[in-house]
Amino acid sequence: MHRNRPHKSTPQFIGGVVLLLIALYSLLGGIWLAALGGSWYYAALGIVLLASVGLLWRRLETGLWLYALILAATLVWGLWEAGADFWALAPRYGLLFLLGLWLLAPPATRGFAAPRAARTAIGVVMAGMLAVLVYGIFNDPQEIDGTLARAQPAQARPVAGVAAEDWPSYGRTEGGVRYSPLTQINNQNVKALEVAWTYRTGDFRTENDSAETTNEVTPIKVGDKLFLCTPHQFLDALDPATGKRLWRYDPKLKADKSFQHLTCRGVSYHDAGNTERFAISLAKAGNAAPPACPRKVLLPTNDGRLIAVNADNGQKCTDFGENGEIDLQKSMPHAYPGGYNPTSPPVVTATTIVIGGSVTDNFSNKEPSGVIRGYDVRTGALKWVFDTGAQDPNAMPGEATPFVHNSPNAWAPLAYDAQADVVYVPTGVGTPDIWGGDRGPLKERYANSILALDATTGRLIWHFQTTHHDLWDMDVPAQPSLMDVTLPDGRSVPAVYVLTKTGNVFVLDRRDGRPIVPVTDKPVPQTVARGPQTRGERYAPTQPFSALDLAPSEKLTDKDMWGATMLDQLMCRIIFKRLNYDGIYTPPSENGTLVFPGNLGVFEWGGMSVNQDRQVALMNPIGLPFVSRLIPEDANRPMREKGAGTESGVQPMYGVPYGVELNPFLSPLGLPCKAPAWGYVAGVDLQSHQVVWKKRIGTIRDSLPQLFQLPPLKIGVPGLGGPISTAGNVMFVAATQDNYLRAFDVNNGELLWEGRLPAGGQATPMTYAINGKQYVVIMAGGHGSFGTKMGDYLVAYALPD
Repeated sequence: MHRNRPHKSTPQFIGGVVLLLIALYSLLGGIWLAALGGSWYYAALGIVLLASVGLLWRRLETGLWLYALILAATLVWGLWEAGADFWALAPRYGLLFLLGLWLLAPPATRGFAAPRAARTAIGVVMAGMLAVLVYGIFNDPQEIDGTLARAQPAQARPVAGVAAEDWPSYGRTEGGVRYSPLTQINNQNVKALEVAWTYRTGDFRTENDSAETTNEVTPIKVGDKLFLCTPHQFLDALDPATGKRLWRYDPKLKADKSFQHLTCRGVSYHDAGNTERFAISLAKAGNAAPPACPRKVLLPTNDGRLIAVNADNGQKCTDFGENGEIDLQKSMPHAYPGGYNPTSPPVVTATTIVIGGSVTDNFSNKEPSGVIRGYDVRTGALKWVFDTGAQDPNAMPGEATPFVHNSPNAWAPLAYDAQADVVYVPTGVGTPDIWGGDRGPLKERYANSILALDATTGRLIWHFQTTHHDLWDMDVPAQPSLMDVTLPDGRSVPAVYVLTKTGNVFVLDRRDGRPIVPVTDKPVPQTVARGPQTRGERYAPTQPFSALDLAPSEKLTDKDMWGATMLDQLMCRIIFKRLNYDGIYTPPSENGTLVFPGNLGVFEWGGMSVNQDRQVALMNPIGLPFVSRLIPEDANRPMREKGAGTESGVQPMYGVPYGVELNPFLSPLGLPCKAPAWGYVAGVDLQSHQVVWKKRIGTIRDSLPQLFQLPPLKIGVPGLGGPISTAGNVMFVAATQDNYLRAFDVNNGELLWEGRLPAGGQATPMTYAINGKQYVVIMAGGHGSFGTKMGDYLVAYALPD
């Protein structure tokens, strides 16, 4: 007897169509991925889903059982690929889980003969998925749970000439330690921190400013004054107890959209009376007349000047340079406004100011020089040069012999060893960065290196190269950190810690540059796998790798791809398989090359914090891949006028056979294609040079529109800015894409406190004491190209009275 089946309800029809579309997408995309050598899961999923849809359409219970089988297979597949990692599993399980919820609803199975057992099976597998996800939240396989062994001594060792309550240099000391001996705020009471005062600079990005307008400043504090610079290089002196402005100096910056950067990371301070701090360099100099400004603040400006300002009253030091200024564009080849851009504070010794600067990346092969220079701290007269592209780097320029164009620059902060009178200079690559076929031996000799120079004469003592023939923008991006490390055999060795974009931390004896932690030269990719070979290019056969490496992954696979759902994750897998990628240092290509670590690097300008008392380091590494795609061009094409400054998108590289397009590796939905985490905090034992603890940092709270806000689960987001630490066993760091300043326990990385910031905190904090009260200060001003909220807030935190 024929039995009439009821018509399908609207929910059944809509659900069936959704399942059908997902099945077809998975089948077609899965076949494409499998053809590229990727996972067969998606193709198999598409086939089984189509069968399930057909059976469900006919209201057969077998379709439900088949869907339960799909869920069970996906549960096992997800664990096999990603382990119990919540954020890696969520897109693998999420969409199928939601469809499973729909199938459990009575309207979805209306008209089925006996669906209860099959629906129970679906529910059981879904409960297993949910249990795995909950387990992954509390048992993160990417995190390292350990405890740093050595306790903080009762008395932190003093630094000659640096008062315990001050922060007189960018890295507190010019050795870049970013560590304070203060203990009033500690890991027991930091949770009580509250806003003590907020200062508004009133300096905002305008429509005529660079897209790369940023607030990256770390203030300095000396005695009864706090000094900071703003993006337009206003120099402000504040009362450190109240945040009230004492004076402002306006350099009348001549900025426009063509500047690649509009930022000021900090200023430098010189006190001619601080003889304890600079005994070695003073002895070299002999007697000198006292300057008119015995206490001066040195302000670098993005239009290529260095200005000396009287720290007492905010007036120019008129006996310095030409009416208080040095023209850093003097003797520069191909000089133009913004082409040579000092964004980091200089090193200041008793006698010498040592300064580098950035050069516009990837615009042309006719750019200014990356020369490092030493100026007399009293008069501003040029004392010495170190031109990284010259046959004789110390040769002074003449009227007809300017510096060497496009020589490797030193844009990151420098470090200084006052006991040895040696300055440590991190260098980048000679621009254009992504094609180097025209770079001769002199342009490569000191690129991507750490240089040890005599600070008084500029003579080279030693150098160590961290990347050979760089084609990936792997500059040495951060201020080196100086510390005496105790080796396992009990010897104390003066060390310099060199952070790199690759994630390698090179630990060198700062007397001769020899590695303390082993360095191994390893073979790296030599050919372009897909697309035409790059014209006129060559590749370094090996690259140096340190045994201390904070890179988040040795080599990505398609298992590491991510998305909001399994659908865009599938597309990320396909894109990944189509790119050229054979691990770190895969050559750039016309086809497109995955660059990981990406252009932001594992480490950036924020550096790290080292505590010699405990022999530990605190770091905040990141990991976000980029894609570079070479664009064939006529090397002799005419150069257009400079446009808006940027470090991503299409870059012309005039004068060489290619332009280049650089972008983060994102899905069609605009999310990172690599699975999180993209940002961590880590604690390293510097005697064993082992990562003892490592935690994700940050949420996506401020990365999505309010309408799509998710619970603020810790995912691990990228950050720009560095950490500091204190003898109170607290690590402070902001930097992340969500607007917070956070405090972590130095011992184990436990999150102790987080303060909500009014704007992005892409800066390194600092701490000081005044009138017996300790403050922690952070610039919350945002970062134009990083996408965080812009602002003008300097926020100080303290414990309640």
